[in-house]
Amino acid sequence: MKYTKVFINAIGYELGPNVVTSSELEKRILPTLEALHIPPGQLEALTGIRERRWWNPGFALSEGAARAARTALKQAGLTAADLGALIYAGVCREHSEPATATAVADKLGIKPSTAVFDISNACLGVLNGILDIANRIELGQIKAGMVVACESSREINDSMIAHMLSDKSFETFRLSLATLTGGSGAVAVILTDGATGGGGRHRLLGGVYRSACEHHKLCIWHGDRMSTDATAVLKHGVALGQQTWKDLLAELKMSAEEFGKIICHQVGGAHKKNVLGALGIPDHKDFSTYEHLGNMGTVALPTAAAIAGEREFLVPGDKVAFLGIGSGLNTIMLGVKWQP
Repeated sequence: MKYTKVFINAIGYELGPNVVTSSELEKRILPTLEALHIPPGQLEALTGIRERRWWNPGFALSEGAARAARTALKQAGLTAADLGALIYAGVCREHSEPATATAVADKLGIKPSTAVFDISNACLGVLNGILDIANRIELGQIKAGMVVACESSREINDSMIAHMLSDKSFETFRLSLATLTGGSGAVAVILTDGATGGGGRHRLLGGVYRSACEHHKLCIWHGDRMSTDATAVLKHGVALGQQTWKDLLAELKMSAEEFGKIICHQVGGAHKKNVLGALGIPDHKDFSTYEHLGNMGTVALPTAAAIAGEREFLVPGDKVAFLGIGSGLNTIMLGVKWQP
């Protein structure tokens, strides 16, 4: 996929207000750690995550998404009436039906002719939404669209901690550990045809996607339980990422060296080290937020890009690769030229 008239005008985000450290979570599962003879500090040591954010109890996902959306609209100099499409792409949704996007649309005052719907694809949802809106803009169907998401890790962490305390087996610990890396936040990405609104107008060069669906059982979230074979996800995810990286370079007719900056999906230290090493990308090109925000699912990568822009890690003229991976396994990689 290549684009000639699609731009990312703004990325707005909202973070959960409650800081939860890895040591706090470990204290809650101390009986399990003691039963398994696991010393304190392993959660941070294994993941590199010192803390993450949680929403307040009962916080509405649509409210988080709407807050991020209002920030993005202000940055882009647009109103809700300017949007031709609104997509909600979070793993966490308020109901099975209707689409959470409808609640966000109601809070924003979206016009009746705007396409409003949800997309679900594990941690890749926002990147899928970006591609959907980009295609609509490239085809001339709309001039502007927005993809939003809000993730909450409080509830699944509470339920998994209870499970780990009731079943103190090493297998339960192994398959539950990744759940404790989760963070909470919301994000909104506005894309336009470049002639609509203001903001950064970062040009979307193109993107590719690749799947390895034979691995769809490695990470499953069902109801109040989540099971992740983190070692297998990393192994097969890195292999899939290598193939997708080659596809991106071929699609955009670029060399790896031409990408001056990299924004990866924010999983943890081991993921970052293995992915960058496998792709031959030097560490200084990468910007990470997982140390303090954890893995915010669909929200993680675009929020990291927004913060990288705020801290001037991303500067005008940079060619940036967005490297996304999600359970399934699925990958999406995008090329973006960063503008003022």
